[in-house]
Amino acid sequence: MRKFILCLLITVFTFSISIAQKPKTPSSSKIYESIQKLNFLGSVLYIAAHPDDENTRLISYMANHVKARTAYLSLTRGDGGQNLIGPEIRELLGVIRTQELLAARRIDGGEQLFTRANDFGYSKHPDETLDIWDKEAVLSDVVLAIRKFKPDIIINRFNHKTPGRTHGHHTSSAMLSFEAFDLANSPTAYPNQLRQTSLWQPQRLFFNTHWWFYGSQEKFEKVDKSNMINFDIGVYYPLKGLSNNEVAAFASSQHLCQGFGRLSQRGSTQEYIEFLKGKPLVDNKNIFTGIDTSWSRIKGGKAIGNILYKVENEFNFVNPSRHIPQLLEAYKLLQNIEDTHWKVQKTKELKAIIEMCAGLYLEASADTNWATQGASINLNIETLNRSNAAITLVSFNDANNLNVSKNILLKNNIKFSFKETVKINNDVQPTTPYWLNEKGSLGMYKADEKYIGLPETPRIFNIDFNLLINNVPITFTKPIVQRFSKPDKGELYRPFEIIPEASAKLTEKVIIFDNDKQHDVAVIVKAGRDNLEGHVELCHPNDWNVYPAKQKVSIEHKGEEQTFVFTIIPPKNQSEGYVSPIVHINDKDYTRELIEINYEHIPFQTVSLPSESKVVRLDIKKKGENIGYIAGAGDVVPESLNQIGYNVLIIDPEDITAEKLDRFDAIVVGIRAYNTIDALQFKQQMLFDFVAKGGNMIVQYNTSYRLKTDKLAPYHLKLSRDRVTDENAKVRFLNPKHELLNYPNKITPEDFNGWTQERGLYFPNEWSNEFTPILSMNDKNETPKDGSLLVAKHGKGHYIYTGLSFFREFPEGVSGAYRLFANMLSIGKEDLKHDAKLND
Repeated sequence: MRKFILCLLITVFTFSISIAQKPKTPSSSKIYESIQKLNFLGSVLYIAAHPDDENTRLISYMANHVKARTAYLSLTRGDGGQNLIGPEIRELLGVIRTQELLAARRIDGGEQLFTRANDFGYSKHPDETLDIWDKEAVLSDVVLAIRKFKPDIIINRFNHKTPGRTHGHHTSSAMLSFEAFDLANSPTAYPNQLRQTSLWQPQRLFFNTHWWFYGSQEKFEKVDKSNMINFDIGVYYPLKGLSNNEVAAFASSQHLCQGFGRLSQRGSTQEYIEFLKGKPLVDNKNIFTGIDTSWSRIKGGKAIGNILYKVENEFNFVNPSRHIPQLLEAYKLLQNIEDTHWKVQKTKELKAIIEMCAGLYLEASADTNWATQGASINLNIETLNRSNAAITLVSFNDANNLNVSKNILLKNNIKFSFKETVKINNDVQPTTPYWLNEKGSLGMYKADEKYIGLPETPRIFNIDFNLLINNVPITFTKPIVQRFSKPDKGELYRPFEIIPEASAKLTEKVIIFDNDKQHDVAVIVKAGRDNLEGHVELCHPNDWNVYPAKQKVSIEHKGEEQTFVFTIIPPKNQSEGYVSPIVHINDKDYTRELIEINYEHIPFQTVSLPSESKVVRLDIKKKGENIGYIAGAGDVVPESLNQIGYNVLIIDPEDITAEKLDRFDAIVVGIRAYNTIDALQFKQQMLFDFVAKGGNMIVQYNTSYRLKTDKLAPYHLKLSRDRVTDENAKVRFLNPKHELLNYPNKITPEDFNGWTQERGLYFPNEWSNEFTPILSMNDKNETPKDGSLLVAKHGKGHYIYTGLSFFREFPEGVSGAYRLFANMLSIGKEDLKHDAKLND
């Protein structure tokens, strides 16, 4: 752990401090590496589909060994996956995975880009993917990324020539990249983009191939590699005290919500990229062969290079500030460069190096991490020069009403602090990820044109520090943050956010009524300012009733919450709809919920989303009462079972004993529990004995990769990668008379209406005769998959394995999913002697 922290201190510092990340003081080695990168005028764009698709070893190699400006374009934000560290799914999971990608790039030295494509879940073919995504829109985003980033080299993670052999998103990312390679330089392709950028022609396109694309290492060894470049990405970096593979492992381990925390690696490792098109290769060693990556690449750049190469060659590790005069001379020449792209990029890099060499510390810290429209916040402005350079703080200002003249000489290591008050404009919109401002479609997010491609919403509350360094004017812009401390954490940073003056959330996102009895629901109103006065009401479907109609809101202090209880009265018959709170403050209405995401490995996130809950009047019957739940990788099944009247107790696998199991009617095992919980391998026989004595055991989906036990069931059962991704795929009843389809709820095809994202995943494809398959389903043009729901009698009880995606359907309030799960829990709980009814 200590080594990991040390490595982060060495590698994490970036040119612009990430919001809510504690600023790191760079070492001389870091400054020197930054100068090396400054002197390399070449860039690489790596393209794939999801967070975790990227090859961090190759990104790190390009950024740290080759010294190229390197970025990863992830077409999606990974919204359709699972969350191994918390309850967030869909949009909120996309926010977490976005931040994990940014955390990875801070370590491996890359940058991060996105398109508007929404990860709608697993897709078996690019035809389906590109239809749901809106191919033209995503292609335009890829073209825009190329035009803005202007890469010399593009590397695809996946093979564009093998549709249907892997995730449709994967192949689509390569296909779109292959097409965009030429379109980026076509004036007739997306001409509106040329208002904000310019045409660009990348020089070469590669495919990051690997032996597993060929099935085995033996097969790959026999492949003709004359069109490939290979290099050793296991190189060691003495300046970091790390190998490239170690840096890459730390970066990859930031994908914690996907369970990617892993051991670091060392030693020689070969990486291969296959040439696809562009400027022909002269040799098979250097991807930049024939491409000028020196300062001579740009008009007027040679003189700049003469200065900066000398700085690099004669770098003073003991006192980097000695190079400030030379750096400033290069900076002045750079401002006269005609090439806007290189001028902007290299000015950014050069300013950061000057700042590092001078040991400058510039910070604007607010006394709070959030405020509302029209509010005033108190700032502490801190400036510190830790060098002998002649630096004057001329002034500092924000973009609105703050403009303070100082003209103070910043002497070596003498801190200057200033107290200021900033007024927030009345028209400022609340902070939230820009792609969540408007509701998108299944396959696409909506975004303001100026934000497309950006990893996160740009911060609008910044302080410009206007300095004179050796009489050269330079402005450094720093985001306003909140710096504070906690006794058990030390110094902490949070981003400064704008929140609405009122927000409201319902404590339950899905409210299930298994009869026509009324149910109380809590609405929590949060005040964004002092003395909040108004009222709150709950909108509801016409055939539902809510009491009272409205309630008075009166909150004295900002940040405080007030809870209101409304009684919801469902209709007599089955029905569903949505309820949503509206907070009326003066002449404004507030209908959004404020969500906070707080994990230590990513910056604190504030997300504003529409506040609503689904209400479902469900015609459901059930048997049994007490359910033991073994939590897996983050799902809301326990809460959902509570809502339909079961008593659910979360069980720690370490504490499982035969005596403790006896109290339950059924045991439910959460998703991927056998992939993530070591203790289960030692508790299996106890669970099987529980079934044999009359209990029911329901195991939800696992993957065949890294199973903790090879005995999932009391009988032979083998998992596969079979899945049905079409949520509307026809469901056929293999055994319509079976108890699972008839008792205590009669299951009909209508119970499979309204399912979301998929039918199910990782179905077994082999099982012993003790199992009875219940359902059959398949995606278009595929063979039937019969392993989605299997049941076996074991002693006096029943063992059930299901790959059906209940973990997705329950949060969406899908009625049929609840009814079928109730049957699974109820099986065998009453002696069925009414075969005649089952035949109806």
